Amino acid sequence: MRILYRSAKGEIHSDLPAEQLPAALQEEGGILWVDINGDSVDDGARILSDVFAFHHLAVDDTINEVHLPKVDDWHEYLYLVLRGLEYDDGNYRAHLPELDVFLGTHFLVTFHYDEIPAVDRVWEASAEDERLLENNCAYLLYRIMDELVGHYITTVEALEEALERVENQILVRPTTQSQGRILALKHTVLRLRRVTSLQREVLNKLARDPYTVLEDADRVYFRDVYDHMIRLYELIDGLRDLVMSALDLYLSALNNRMNEIMKTLTVITTLFMPLTFVTGFFGMNFFQPVLASLAPWTGQVAYIVTLLLMVLVPVVMFLWMRRRAWM
Repeated sequence: MRILYRSAKGEIHSDLPAEQLPAALQEEGGILWVDINGDSVDDGARILSDVFAFHHLAVDDTINEVHLPKVDDWHEYLYLVLRGLEYDDGNYRAHLPELDVFLGTHFLVTFHYDEIPAVDRVWEASAEDERLLENNCAYLLYRIMDELVGHYITTVEALEEALERVENQILVRPTTQSQGRILALKHTVLRLRRVTSLQREVLNKLARDPYTVLEDADRVYFRDVYDHMIRLYELIDGLRDLVMSALDLYLSALNNRMNEIMKTLTVITTLFMPLTFVTGFFGMNFFQPVLASLAPWTGQVAYIVTLLLMVLVPVVMFLWMRRRAWM
């Protein structure tokens, strides 16, 4: 658990003991940010219930990490569920850790089990630059959400590059691994699209709806992030179409390869059809029969002519099919 506190006098405390949290909450004009991770669930639940006096339903939702992005208005504070993003470029998989946020007029509480880089970046920036804490807690929430959206955009760009590599591989040689990569990208993009859609609605509510803990000036910041979220949603929507096109490209390349294989087999079969006729007609028998005299057909000349015919006919047919552009 991390605590960052700016008193009404402008003093910054980054190592405030948990015992002093009630006093910090009672001080007018102070800004308090408490960040709780999964290593201190029991202490975090106690602080949420006893110190901040949050509703037990909101505390239960925070501890049980199974929710999609949303915002609940509890009048004295807002409870938000957001989703971070961790992208594995090797497996084309995305992990979406949950970030629970309690926003009050002069306090901000963040709870998460997994590490969320956006929270860490804003925390470090606030600890290094005191001017960030001169704003209210809504501004800190805006910075966190802006970092989240920026990380989403960076990940979408990485997905586009990964998709381009898969498409180039398909054009060279389509394999089952290419199909697996496309399906993994499709699954990731659909998950991002679903979460982005809900997270966009959360930002829309923060930018439009009247809340007690938000001032009119604060909605401008969330409106700015909302515009970025709309652009992000359009990028993900376009990426989804590109993934479907890549899947069609894979199927088309696979069919073309199958057609080439069938074409080669058909050419081989066609070249050997005259030989089958020749061998079937003569029976490949060049010995003198007993009941009839067929010396011209079983002599050395007939043998040589037959061999030449079996060699020349496939060559002539091959050249003829090349001329007709069948190959």
